[in-house]
Amino acid sequence: MAGQPDASAAGTIDVGGDLTVNRMGFGAMRVTGRGIWGPPPDREQAQAALRRAIELGVAFIDTADSYGPEASETLIADTLYPYPGDLVIATKGGLLRPGPGRWQPDGRPEHLREACEGSLRPDPKVPYAESVGALVDLKNEGKIRHIGVSNVTESQLREAQRLTPVVSVQNRYNLADRSSEPIVDLCDQEAIAFLPWAPIQNADQLTPVLTAARHHGVSTRQIALAWLLARSAQILPIPGSGSPEHVAENIAAASIQLSSAEATAILDIA
Repeated sequence: MAGQPDASAAGTIDVGGDLTVNRMGFGAMRVTGRGIWGPPPDREQAQAALRRAIELGVAFIDTADSYGPEASETLIADTLYPYPGDLVIATKGGLLRPGPGRWQPDGRPEHLREACEGSLRPDPKVPYAESVGALVDLKNEGKIRHIGVSNVTESQLREAQRLTPVVSVQNRYNLADRSSEPIVDLCDQEAIAFLPWAPIQNADQLTPVLTAARHHGVSTRQIALAWLLARSAQILPIPGSGSPEHVAENIAAASIQLSSAEATAILDIA
């Protein structure tokens, strides 16, 4: 598409000190079946969505072994390998997918070792340090490059940092859910990448977002993503879609410049 903005319009972010990626990523949860279960109903369309993301400058893909399970990671490999030299694929461990729409935490060190993934959702039945310790061992063995954590409180983040450098945090954060606001501020202060999941929920129900969307002639979804980019230089949005058209729409949000008044009005919703 002529004039289609690409992910480079969002600028770049350093992850772990040795990886630099454009600050608009792609979340690969939605290139699976209904309920995040099984393969996508239209494999060719899902592959087209992945290819479109790369064509538009995405250099960071977020996935997990539990997406499908395994369907997302397999599709990424089948579609994009051999990978572009600048592509970073971040994957998570610590969850099981026993059925459509169901999540089951499993933070046991042996499961994380089996999964050999780079981040996790805490399992309340397992001491957090044990889960992180398994990842440290895998990193020391050269099987993990960098360690990130997911769905953490500040105390859990600090506990992980006592064991290993943490390069990213992935928590739920969007216009309507600001419960991770202190974590965003902390990541901003310590140059830790923050990956917001569910980044677009309820965007079309908020008056300042609707106002900004009308002013810029874009969708509320795009305003939500533009606001995340403006909120902190450490935020790396990872919107996902199984549609190449929606992928392009999401990435176009990288070029939207909100005024300070618009950004403040949206921030003040909380």
